[in-house]
Amino acid sequence: MANVPEDLHYSKDHEWVRVEGNTAVVGITDYAQNSLGDVVYVEVPKAGDVFAANESFGSVESVKAVSEVFSPVSGEVSGINEALNDEPEKVNQDPYGQGWMIRVEMSNPGEVDSLLTAAEYEDFTKAETE
Repeated sequence: MANVPEDLHYSKDHEWVRVEGNTAVVGITDYAQNSLGDVVYVEVPKAGDVFAANESFGSVESVKAVSEVFSPVSGEVSGINEALNDEPEKVNQDPYGQGWMIRVEMSNPGEVDSLLTAAEYEDFTKAETE
């Protein structure tokens, strides 16, 4: 079973959000990185770029495939994880920690309420694998 921390919010596109005040830290879930296999490249936007909820903000390339990554919330990118340029494997090793991708200053913090809880995300991923 994939690791699904209780304190995060999840999208059906397999991104997670950690809320820190008005900032959302975003990455892909353990389930997603397991499905992708070894991550070899991560493309993220520049700080200052603005995205709507569910809009693609980059991609993750693995030995198996290239997958788009979607912003679970609307807002302006306030930070990116520069470490992924040299060490994209951090997404596999620590998806909820050192493998984070972007920080977003949320323009509508209420959007977080429409995301899945850990229990809902676990049920969603179970249904996908059945």
